[in-house]
Amino acid sequence: MSVRRNVVANYLGQGWTALMQFAFVPLYLSYLGVEAFGLIGVFTMLQAWMVLLDLGMTPTLNREMARFTAGSHSARSINDLLRTLEWICIAMAAGIVLVIWAASGWLASDWLQPGALPVSSVADAIALMGIVIALRFVEGIYRGALMGLQRQVFFNAFNALNATLRAAGAVAVLIWVSPTIEAFFIWQACASLFAVAGLALATHRTLPAIDTAARFSKQALLDVRHFAGGMIATTLLALLLTQIDKVLLSRLISLEAFGYYTLAATVASALTLLATPVTQAVYPRLTELATTEDGDALADLYHRSAQAVTVLCAPPALIMILLPEVLLRTWTGDAALSAHTAPLLALLAAGTFLNGLMYIPYMLQLAHGWSGFAVRVNLVAVTLLIPAILWATPRYGATGAAWAWVALNIGYMTIGMHFMYRRLLPAEKVSWYVKDILSPLAAAALATYAFAFILSEPFGTVLTVCLLGLCGLMALLAGAFSADRLRQRLFDIWPLSAARRAFDH
Repeated sequence: MSVRRNVVANYLGQGWTALMQFAFVPLYLSYLGVEAFGLIGVFTMLQAWMVLLDLGMTPTLNREMARFTAGSHSARSINDLLRTLEWICIAMAAGIVLVIWAASGWLASDWLQPGALPVSSVADAIALMGIVIALRFVEGIYRGALMGLQRQVFFNAFNALNATLRAAGAVAVLIWVSPTIEAFFIWQACASLFAVAGLALATHRTLPAIDTAARFSKQALLDVRHFAGGMIATTLLALLLTQIDKVLLSRLISLEAFGYYTLAATVASALTLLATPVTQAVYPRLTELATTEDGDALADLYHRSAQAVTVLCAPPALIMILLPEVLLRTWTGDAALSAHTAPLLALLAAGTFLNGLMYIPYMLQLAHGWSGFAVRVNLVAVTLLIPAILWATPRYGATGAAWAWVALNIGYMTIGMHFMYRRLLPAEKVSWYVKDILSPLAAAALATYAFAFILSEPFGTVLTVCLLGLCGLMALLAGAFSADRLRQRLFDIWPLSAARRAFDH
């Protein structure tokens, strides 16, 4: 399977899934209300934490399926491994359903702080969340298997279809069946059941047939225990950093206030969707160059990819930071909701943007096999973040927690990167700060500030959308032409190359 084809499929699949994730949020808010939308945030948080129970099974199966395609597994061993992990996953999924159902009453009455929503409705919604989370937990096994088997084109097409069913189908249910949070999660359960069936069928049809039925194998688990164990620590720290704020806030603030925070976090998360495809594309090449010790090519690719992340993420980040209320009001059509959410969005977008700038340095660390650095840095970060949120939230509400997220990522940028560059590419530190980040960011900021002045006056929705789009485009171009390595590549593109030759003569 062509790597380029897989990359294109990943971009298209992730792009469509992201579109479905954001396009229907205003309708969810309209039919459910901000308090019920807060429950969707609780669901997202619980689902993220359930990844811990995966115990490294999904990335392990991904790796072993890839090794199977390279000839390191027999048909019998890979089928036995899949069947073993299936049984474990199904048993754990059943446990998830039972535990969340048993805790739903306590979570609704004692942990969360519902206002207009009845406690019984909140408890029913949480119990339904357990079913959806369990089904998506099972999905993960087959998702990892298909990615390892290089069925990425099929997986992305199927994932896009299922994302459409989940999002658009939920809106249809809210409009024509029942505008309740319980109906929303019932539909999500149906869509997840469809996903599990489709992915399981595709996985088993891709694997070669064997003479006798696959069976549970203890030896299959022992063979992969070391790799799976290493993934658990990495996953735990990543979850603590990205989800601990939501866990604490769901207890410390009202469900309505948590709904505003969830909305802001949902919008800010779009920045990671722009950075992730770049990291996925360059990581294998960074690893290859690090292995061959081609330092010049490694530094060049590192700077180009770091500049690409800055240029791609800076325009939307700056719009979220400088024009949060205009963006939210245009998107949701709700002025009051936008006014409540805008300060949170500005802070969360700033923190998420800074966090996204760390993606390429993190890929550089992994390319050199230096995973321990991220573990140590994240341990320090978690140790600081939790007490910061506990101190700031009672005093400043959700805004205090958002400031803690910004401060944490400023620390990453200044302190964490200083120690990384002492070991990796030490001569490139100043260039990374100045040319890869500050130069394109400053150019994009100037363009965005100009449009922020224009958009300080109220316009109609269509004109505002056009102005926001033009703002993003101008900031993108300003950033791209201020990034020296990207500018050189852009001038090589016709007709820019022809224009440059004409100018030179």
